[in-house]
Amino acid sequence: MRVEQVEMSQDNDRPPTLDLGSDAAANKTRNCSGGGGGSDHVGGCGTAENVLHNVLENVLHFLTSRQDRNAASLVCKSWYRVEALTRSDLFIGNCYAVSPRRVMSRFNRVRSVTIKGKPRFADFNMMPPDWGAHFSPWVASMAKSYPWLEKIYLKRMSVTDDDLALLAESFPAFKELVLFCCEGFGTSGVAVVASRCRQLRVLDLIESDVTDDEVDWISCFPEKETCLESLIFDCVECLINFEALEMLVSRSPSLKKLGANRHVSIAQLYRLMIQAPHLTHLGTGSFSNSEAMVNGESEPEYGSAFTACKSLLCLSGFKDILPDYLPCIYPVCANLTTLNLSYAHITAEQLKPVISHCHKLQTFWALDSISDEGLQAVASSCMELRELRVFPVDAREDGEGPISEVGFQAISEGCRRLQYILYFCQRMTNAAVVAMSQNCQDLVVFRLCIMGRHQPDHKTGEPMDEGFGAIVINCKKLTRLAISGLLTDRAFSYIGKYGKLVRTLSVAFAGNSDLGLKYVLEGCHRLQKLEIRDSPFGDTALRSGLHHYYNMRFLWMSDCKLSRYGCQEVARALPHLVVEVMRNDNQESDHLPQMGDLDNYVPVLYMYRSLEGPRDDAPACVDIL
Repeated sequence: MRVEQVEMSQDNDRPPTLDLGSDAAANKTRNCSGGGGGSDHVGGCGTAENVLHNVLENVLHFLTSRQDRNAASLVCKSWYRVEALTRSDLFIGNCYAVSPRRVMSRFNRVRSVTIKGKPRFADFNMMPPDWGAHFSPWVASMAKSYPWLEKIYLKRMSVTDDDLALLAESFPAFKELVLFCCEGFGTSGVAVVASRCRQLRVLDLIESDVTDDEVDWISCFPEKETCLESLIFDCVECLINFEALEMLVSRSPSLKKLGANRHVSIAQLYRLMIQAPHLTHLGTGSFSNSEAMVNGESEPEYGSAFTACKSLLCLSGFKDILPDYLPCIYPVCANLTTLNLSYAHITAEQLKPVISHCHKLQTFWALDSISDEGLQAVASSCMELRELRVFPVDAREDGEGPISEVGFQAISEGCRRLQYILYFCQRMTNAAVVAMSQNCQDLVVFRLCIMGRHQPDHKTGEPMDEGFGAIVINCKKLTRLAISGLLTDRAFSYIGKYGKLVRTLSVAFAGNSDLGLKYVLEGCHRLQKLEIRDSPFGDTALRSGLHHYYNMRFLWMSDCKLSRYGCQEVARALPHLVVEVMRNDNQESDHLPQMGDLDNYVPVLYMYRSLEGPRDDAPACVDIL
């Protein structure tokens, strides 16, 4: 069975033209120049095969879906070659699924690369810190093969300052760098990118761990007018040179997105907004008063700066918020499509005056401190809402959460165009989940995280089977599902039977036998990513997916009932699958499974498809079977 590891999404910003220096373009010129020909020539000296090659090359430039691209490459050898020639954007969903050498040898016209490293559970400290996902071999290979590279997007990768220096030196036309949930680099590496990438349009550091090297990286941007369109550094915890930032914003006329860190006060934000009234996306920084204001200096009229930003569509930030300043944003609320208050510890009473103006809002993130009452206000004002994420202030399993099925059901009744919901809570009912499935049938992503372990419907005491069953039955567009709470095999049978489009499934503290996972692996034929933690699935459940694992991107199982023998069986049966088992040195004894042979117990299993076989950079705590 063939495993396609490298995917592409076409760059929509660039017109579908050909590189006139390529052999294919030269063939086009020869085909149009006339000349003698025999029975195998069309329009002169070009063969029929060349003509078809050139037509196909032009057609494939219009394919924007990487899934369509992959399908086209499987038609025949000719389509495989032409499709590779026309890829400008590469998407690599797992940095260990394919080697840089293989990628560079196949695709040679790439302008943009997206690489993902560690699985999502790395965000919850469930992986060894030195697990891997190093960017170094990739940037070293790209430096030799893609000198015209313009864009790099990395997610959960280990990036060093040397990597960033090599990037800055190797790509003279480099324009966009996005580091999402990355680590290993510091402000000195960012400074090199800022100083050497003279055509830089995007520098976004999002939820990354950036070391403070005491380098004034903001001052390293060119002293002349810049090309910057997006600068996001809200995750950078160290102080920045505000005067340099203010000057940078003033000489960046194309700047549309700015995300400041918590060291930028609201008074400083005011000065930045005066310099850039054309912003469409703004991360506000701390949104509290500075030390100067505390000492008695007069404050500017902050609302006037927001009034002047007539193009503002997305607001985020609000770290260390002082709620008294929230009225400042009233002038822009009517035009907002995105409002991210996921760092703002505010109450329902403080939210209501803001949200009552946000009638065009499509994306809303918040902390559960807004309570059910705040969610009811969102439901009554934001009927265009497409995405809702509610995060916990207190993520402990035994915490007292301020939101429940009341706010959840209010959202389903008021926001019927909802497509994405992530909802953390301590209690839920089947009736509320069923109502969501009936009212919001356009849901593509449904992630309900009941934080307490094995929590039933808190009103009836019944398992949450019928609620999650209703979601997969009624929401026929669903591609991503996260389940939790007290669930039996019945819930998993619903998912296997009706979740035919589900590509990503996350399971936490759920299930009661191996049969549950068997239902999913045998029924969800499009399943790509499966994440399971603290669930009672063992070797029998694992073996039930042998027919499907080659079609998946990865399987993660932690704190289940897996044995080393069972994992070895899978490794032997599927030799092209990489089967990694990891020690979990932080395992709490109370959470250990009731197994007779703990020496044979596997705390963490991470299994993924690969064209290269086992990696050679695994740390000692990772054993590749």
